[in-house]
Amino acid sequence: MMGEFLKDEPCFGEPIRPRWDGVDPHLVSLVDSSSFAAEQYRVLGHIVEQLHAHRSLRVLAVTSAAVGDGKTTTAINLAGALAQTVEGRVLLVDADLRRASVQAQLGRPDRGHAGLVDAVLDRKLSLADVVRDDSRLRLSILHAGLGTAVPYDVLKSARVGELFEQARQQYDHVIVDTPPFVPAPDGRVIAKWVDGFLLVMAAHKTPRRLVEAVLDVMDPAQLAGIVFNGSSDRPFSKYYGRYYTSETSRNGDRTNWWSRIAKSRHRHD
Repeated sequence: MMGEFLKDEPCFGEPIRPRWDGVDPHLVSLVDSSSFAAEQYRVLGHIVEQLHAHRSLRVLAVTSAAVGDGKTTTAINLAGALAQTVEGRVLLVDADLRRASVQAQLGRPDRGHAGLVDAVLDRKLSLADVVRDDSRLRLSILHAGLGTAVPYDVLKSARVGELFEQARQQYDHVIVDTPPFVPAPDGRVIAKWVDGFLLVMAAHKTPRRLVEAVLDVMDPAQLAGIVFNGSSDRPFSKYYGRYYTSETSRNGDRTNWWSRIAKSRHRHD
């Protein structure tokens, strides 16, 4: 079902505005696009565009070290910001099969529509059969689909790679919400289907040991950057923090991310 719009006649030439009933208020790129927080997501979107242009990064996964760090909120906001600012097509994929929440945050609780799991289990379903276009968001969405007791087995299937390759050919930006990297092994399987990862951290909350665990396991070449979620107590920074791009030293080793971030946090404590 396409996005619903207010049916009242606009007054004094005002444009008809999309209905945001049930949408999570943290999705500022959608519900409050003129806010400072939404502007910061547009900045993040611009950085992703640059990565796309210079590093051919088209399929970008968004993950976190632990549950509750804001990865899904970041993924939706980023996809929304890209959809509003780029001329190309944007696809948002919910690949967190253990705790799919994209539908709920978008105020679309109906889970009767086929999604990623369905297309993996039934090869007769094409990408077009399971993707939904939402006119409210100006982007396309591939929901998780039917629940599964074996998400790891589903995500490691070569069929996932085929679907992601189709998405790569049909969309300019593919933003994938993935499970937290440490508690579940799913992210390590998804790594072979994506071009890079954004690691979302909740400032003053995400344990250092979990971040170190992610960085020890993740391929340094795939770490596109780190997003600090809520890194300031100022109201306008409530939903968005800082963004750090991936760096490597001259000998090819990864920069010590946590050391640099910890120093930054110490200065603001």
